[in-house]
Amino acid sequence: MASNTRRMLLELDPRWTDEKIEGSTSVRRFKDSIHDYLPFGPTICAIIDTPQFQRLRNIKQLGTSYYVWPGASHNRFEHCLGVAYLAQTLAIHLKDSQPSLRITQRDVQCVTIAGLCHDLGHGPWSHVWDSMFIPAVMPDKKWCHEDASRMMFDALLEENDLYLAPEDAAFVKALIMGDTSMCIFDYIARDSHAIDQKSNLSLTRLIYSSRVIDDEICYDIKDALQIFELCHTRMSLHKRIYTHKTAKAVEYMIVDALTKAEPVMHIAHRLENPKEYLYLTDYIQTEIEASKDPRLAEAQAIMHRIRVRDLYSSVDFKVFPWHCKSKLKEVFTPERVVNGFRRLYEQSKRTDASAKLKDLFKDVGEEDAMALGPEHVIIDLTAMHHGMQDLNPLDFVKFYSKHNPDKGITANPDDVSVTLPSAFGEIKLRVYTRESRFFGLVQLGYREVLRNFQIPPPPPSREPTEPAEEHDSGSIDLPLELDPEPVDPLTPPADTPTASSSPVALASGRGRAAGPFGRAVSMGMAALGTRARAPVGRSKSAMLDRSVVAGRAVDNQFTTVAPTYKPRSPTRAAKGVKREREDEGGGEGEVEGERKEVRVEVTGVVAAEEGEAGTQKGKEREEDSELDLELDRDFEADGERGESKIRGRKRTKV
Repeated sequence: MASNTRRMLLELDPRWTDEKIEGSTSVRRFKDSIHDYLPFGPTICAIIDTPQFQRLRNIKQLGTSYYVWPGASHNRFEHCLGVAYLAQTLAIHLKDSQPSLRITQRDVQCVTIAGLCHDLGHGPWSHVWDSMFIPAVMPDKKWCHEDASRMMFDALLEENDLYLAPEDAAFVKALIMGDTSMCIFDYIARDSHAIDQKSNLSLTRLIYSSRVIDDEICYDIKDALQIFELCHTRMSLHKRIYTHKTAKAVEYMIVDALTKAEPVMHIAHRLENPKEYLYLTDYIQTEIEASKDPRLAEAQAIMHRIRVRDLYSSVDFKVFPWHCKSKLKEVFTPERVVNGFRRLYEQSKRTDASAKLKDLFKDVGEEDAMALGPEHVIIDLTAMHHGMQDLNPLDFVKFYSKHNPDKGITANPDDVSVTLPSAFGEIKLRVYTRESRFFGLVQLGYREVLRNFQIPPPPPSREPTEPAEEHDSGSIDLPLELDPEPVDPLTPPADTPTASSSPVALASGRGRAAGPFGRAVSMGMAALGTRARAPVGRSKSAMLDRSVVAGRAVDNQFTTVAPTYKPRSPTRAAKGVKREREDEGGGEGEVEGERKEVRVEVTGVVAAEEGEAGTQKGKEREEDSELDLELDRDFEADGERGESKIRGRKRTKV
């Protein structure tokens, strides 16, 4: 469609592009549970009112964590509104507080659009799609949800008759690929609110504390602890919510179901077509369940297990230092776990086996022992950190002071706190089984592998071996010798690719954005995300002595079970007990109320002393007594001589 027949997106509200007038003329205000009212003009609303953006209403922000926290039902839709609002607030703040940056209303609009559209490409259950399912069915495809965000942004403009100048579109898509710190600002506040976790973070304070110094966003040194608290909260949310053992179990079940449905439904191939991707949301589960195609029976069975909460079982877990990551991937595999179990099982059958080993396997059935295979075992390795892998995030942020507001420098550890942790990242290994009957057997096999695992010594201090090389962007490359493998994608909505390519895209794509504001956005916005380079010098925290002791790993003393242990859901167990009781009572045709033995246990002792004082004392004790009941039935009776009522609980035994 020709551009002259389409609506000029940035000119829908003339006052946004009028340099003499501030603000917009017609504003819609969206009520938000986090930021109160979000004011957006016609330009932003034109994007909101499109099928591509409305699609985000059907994608859960926290994915499978909703199965653990029922209140975490918020979607990508409201998160993107929040990010757009924060990005708009930051851009307007910098525009008004630092006129020398020459930020225009057009710049503000593009930054707001980027915040609004940064998650357009998320698939079903958010990060389950791009970090688990796509790698499982397309292992050779290099793809992330930001690629789909750019695709959907182009489709949004094209299919809704909206025109954006090529340089403006390039600027917006560069910001989408580079991400913004406003994303982490919003999801930390929003996710904490969804699980009813109170947060003391003041995001508004951090926004109004920001200044652009030497083409990078810096913060007041007084807010250094607030920034670290932001990063620490991110780590905490990952540990407690995003990677919760039950949420991860549901993730693996969803991936298994989608993988089995892929040959029939060709789900993964929809990511190349924006028209098909438009309808790819969390409702793919309902689409699978409602299908009458017999080829989807296996996928439907797994989805049914999720519905009735017959989930994959978490067998064991262990937390390791960050530097063990590559070694853990190599050593802990489903095949090694199964081989470890079989080796122990065969040893127990030998005549010279120890009595302890024979006793351990005496109740293990040969059928289960021979049936256990690698397909029943899942090894989950999750990397959790403060935003910069195993480095101190404060080493990647510059600060200024009121005495030197135009000088941004990194803070020394003793400028902030000497109680900061010595390690900022860790690897959690968790073992699952797809069938609960193998629970104890899988744990035996895993622990056999664990006993032979040697924790390697931590790497030496990362001293620079040669002078650092400064680049045009103002940052300095560090010889940090980071793990060449990328960090495992995390389930939470926090992980993003690095923004190291954003300055190039900005400089080549948009003339005005290539100035101070453009570089500040590409670098400073990513300061709290994942960047490949530190601002100056070397990472101070990287040279701290790590308190990790090399040696053999030990079993988790809190998760040990018997080899024959088979977990049962409380709900499913209760149903089984109810059926047993019905079977026992149904055959004899007992009438309700007959042959019941009522046992009332009076916890108070009624005094039997003679005389008025004794009677009164006994009466008081009787009134305060509690009656115990097995069937939890309320009990109420008159006291002696018709006096005040006695209430308690009765146990009825059949």
